[in-house]
Amino acid sequence: MNMLVDGEWRTDAYESTDEEGNFDRQETSFRDWVEADSDAEFPAEAGRYHLYVSLACPWAHRTLVTRTLKGLEDAISVSVVEPYRENDGWEFSPDKEGCTEDHINGFDYLRETYVAADSEFTGRVTVPVLWDKQKETIVNNESEEIMRMLDTAFDEVADRDVTLYPEGDRDEVDETIADIYEPINNGVYRAGFAGTQAAYDEAVTDLFDALGRYDELLADRRYLCGDRLTEADVAMFTTLVRFDAVYHTHFKCNVRQISDYENLWPYLRDLYQTDGVAETVNMSHIKEHYYRSHADLNPKQIVPNGPDVDFTAPHDREALSRGAAEKTDAFAR
Repeated sequence: MNMLVDGEWRTDAYESTDEEGNFDRQETSFRDWVEADSDAEFPAEAGRYHLYVSLACPWAHRTLVTRTLKGLEDAISVSVVEPYRENDGWEFSPDKEGCTEDHINGFDYLRETYVAADSEFTGRVTVPVLWDKQKETIVNNESEEIMRMLDTAFDEVADRDVTLYPEGDRDEVDETIADIYEPINNGVYRAGFAGTQAAYDEAVTDLFDALGRYDELLADRRYLCGDRLTEADVAMFTTLVRFDAVYHTHFKCNVRQISDYENLWPYLRDLYQTDGVAETVNMSHIKEHYYRSHADLNPKQIVPNGPDVDFTAPHDREALSRGAAEKTDAFAR
């Protein structure tokens, strides 16, 4: 796979699997934090920060959903790369539907942003990227941390009074995000890029065991951590919304579709229908990226027409929240 080595672009420098054929995800490199403190190195200010994203990428999608739910569209600007990733990596194709130019630096490729931040950078060029326009550098490229920063640091400039990391529930949110990461969020990649049958079998078993557990959990609660939407649901959503169209076929995660699950399927529709979330989903970009960018998995690069997934069908998940509220009121009495 392609990466930067000492600031130079290489197309043969990164192996995606280890010696046993297990998918090996490289650690992200930029790990600074934006804080709700005017004296911080990176203070939370409207108009100062910029997101580089791909609409196809589930990790970048997390940050877009959080930005929307918090009402940070006016405070944090965005540039969107081309979904089809060729040998030159993520590219800006402003003439393509859903894509933009690099509004900040005018670069042709995202890798130039990494080199601008560190002229000797070694590592993969990934999305999302949180860029500081004032210091002209990358603050962070770890999706979970960017999601947390957008949620907790920008309350003073957010247009919505929403918290996805509520006091009192933070331990459960953190534990759930950690619990779904390896078998589900990363599990689809572990299956799709497995280099041996054993690695694939292990990944798929972990994946569907976890999906089954969460399907049972969601039978009597509206969201993963109870009766309110949290960062854990955002992290789950961006994997589930891609599952039937991409992971089920392209990554051979075909034991079941999400639409086969009694509770995960209406839960996914509930999240999709949350105000503003549907506008962050671009299924055309998602399918083009996966089916065309992974030539080793799909050499002909043919993008399938289906499936026709109706995320707008009624879900009736509100009843779970009403039921929980009624139980709480009864207990209080």
